[in-house]
Amino acid sequence: PAAARPAPSVAKPADAAATPAVPPRAPVVEANNAAADMVWRWPAEGQVVASFVNGDQTRQGINIAGKSGDPVRATADGEVVYSGNGLIGYGELIIVKHNSTLLSAYGHNRRRLVKEGDKVKSGQQIAEMGSSSATRDMLHFEIRRNGKPVDPLGFLPRR
Repeated sequence: PAAARPAPSVAKPADAAATPAVPPRAPVVEANNAAADMVWRWPAEGQVVASFVNGDQTRQGINIAGKSGDPVRATADGEVVYSGNGLIGYGELIIVKHNSTLLSAYGHNRRRLVKEGDKVKSGQQIAEMGSSSATRDMLHFEIRRNGKPVDPLGFLPRR
């Protein structure tokens, strides 16, 4: 009978014990993105015609130009927590809760296509663009973290 052979050994560099193992890289989380696994999309196709200004009560989001009836889409997965016209200055408004800290708001719609409690997916059409209580057809879009407005451009992919 053949004798059992010892398992071949793998030679290690002499300094292997002195070289610490490199820990796996942690996922990169952008400063404005509280959920790295969320897919953020532009809520409308048009050009940004007004930008966010920190601390300015009249510039708490961005305005995206378009035509009446253009699709307004959920920027990320979430649940509709408001669909109505009871907040002055926003016209027909939809608010989507994405997680425990992040909300997105879509104002000046011509028509809302979702109701409170609806689950929405990133890219799903939730409204038709309009001009309710605005001077032109556009989407007013906000993102809020813990109730405070933050610059949506920090979340949206570069165009």
